[in-house]
Amino acid sequence: MYADKRPAAFWFLALFFALFVLFLYGPMLVIVVLSFQGPEGGLTFPLRGVSLHWFHKLAEGLGVVDIGAALWRSLGLGLAVMVLTVVFSVLAGLAFRKKLAGGNTLFLIVVASLIMPSIIVSLGIGLEFRLLDTGIKQALAFFGMTGTLEEYGTALGLFTSALGAHLTWTLPFGLLIMFAIFNRFNPAYEEAARDLGATPWQGFRHVVLPLIAPSVVGIGMFGFTLSWDEIARTSQAIGDVNTLPLELQGLTSTVTTPSIYALGTVTTVVSLLVMALAIGLAWWLGSRQKKGAR
Repeated sequence: MYADKRPAAFWFLALFFALFVLFLYGPMLVIVVLSFQGPEGGLTFPLRGVSLHWFHKLAEGLGVVDIGAALWRSLGLGLAVMVLTVVFSVLAGLAFRKKLAGGNTLFLIVVASLIMPSIIVSLGIGLEFRLLDTGIKQALAFFGMTGTLEEYGTALGLFTSALGAHLTWTLPFGLLIMFAIFNRFNPAYEEAARDLGATPWQGFRHVVLPLIAPSVVGIGMFGFTLSWDEIARTSQAIGDVNTLPLELQGLTSTVTTPSIYALGTVTTVVSLLVMALAIGLAWWLGSRQKKGAR
């Protein structure tokens, strides 16, 4: 039988792709492997034993850093960013289906945050909230609310400035995805629903939302994962507390044991679980759509 011989260019590109994948995921695999070292393990190879020792050390705590609290802060912030990204992206996608006055300018303003250096965005948001603090304190002093003024700290926080900073990163992606979805969405489905007496809300709930649901799940996954490991946009805009990535960044200069690798493995597992959940949910919703179309 004649065997189709692949050209030399195919093998060159295949080798290049394999090296690229190794470069992309090799560091993560190295971190995971080194996190399972024995008690005598170090930060480099060779691997000294295999155990869960450094995960137990991680559970006990890393010095004065409360890893558990930072983990919950990151989870809470990531979930809030995910929900708001989905809601605002869907609403914006619906709004931009019609001709909007100033719509192009608004779109460019939203997308502009993608090309701005992240640290500059963080510094700007931090400065904005510090100016807000100054205004609030002056207002409290003006109205003689000395007790409230003494207790007031800052408007910078996890679900204020940090949340806004993360949304400047996640919303443009969500909006671009919704534009792509609605550009190929067939409005005949909605027209058919209206002909059958459905209200605009019923048409959205029972027709539009089920059709775009897999993409909405993808936007939610983007929102959470982008927030989960964000450092630059958080650093100057979070106030007195730290998220897990910021704690991890600080620990890299103080922790000299594989516990830091164990923490990296835990955060990677959380990201992979979120991605697996999103992919599974999107697949299930897609399967329901195909069954409903039969």
